[in-house]
Amino acid sequence: MTFAPRPPAADVGNSLLKSLADNSSGTSLATRLRRKRFSLFLSLLATVKGHVDVLDIGGTQAFWTLMTGDDPGDVTVTLLNIEHQEVASDQFVSAVGDARNMPRFGTKSFDIVFSNSVIEHVGTYSDQRRMANEVMRVGKRYFIQTPNKRFPLEPHFLFPWFQYLPAEVRAQMVHRFDVGWYKRIPDLAAARAEVDSVRLMTRREFAALFPGSSIHVERMGGLAKSFIAYGGWD
Repeated sequence: MTFAPRPPAADVGNSLLKSLADNSSGTSLATRLRRKRFSLFLSLLATVKGHVDVLDIGGTQAFWTLMTGDDPGDVTVTLLNIEHQEVASDQFVSAVGDARNMPRFGTKSFDIVFSNSVIEHVGTYSDQRRMANEVMRVGKRYFIQTPNKRFPLEPHFLFPWFQYLPAEVRAQMVHRFDVGWYKRIPDLAAARAEVDSVRLMTRREFAALFPGSSIHVERMGGLAKSFIAYGGWD
């Protein structure tokens, strides 16, 4: 009797991560959840008549292609990032800027502001409030998603309850080991900066940033995995 060789443990782990959390894969659990989330967005988008100008904070054309194929509809999507994004369609515009301060965009200059898993990366709670205020200023409507701090699996490092460990412990883990998608970061200061770059929120914290908004709860296994704040819709 012969046995097929077992793949290295690292390969097994990477394959599992890809099947669960790879946003670039059309078959991963993460993409399936994003498609469900995007279907809610599309149902709201359908209520807006005529051409729609969308500001996507932290977005890419690849995301919209993955979600909509080659037909995003009668929209122009401005992709705001801290670095320029390549675009290959006149329906997409790349803009460089900071979501906490967007003076280049006038008040209510976009029909919709959309953002997927970005607001937890902009800094302190005060920084997150600044982004929320700018979202509500420049957009007639908004659709903003963020992971739930209290979901057991931290979504960036893919380690259970990682978000509740002391910052120095998290930094040491990322400094010494590969953690989730993150390859080991040899420089401890850089590892600390990386873990400090994520600030997850509870539902109460998130809802307080968008007063008067509706909060949609995404669930996985019966637990609240993430939240969406949306407002300005008829």
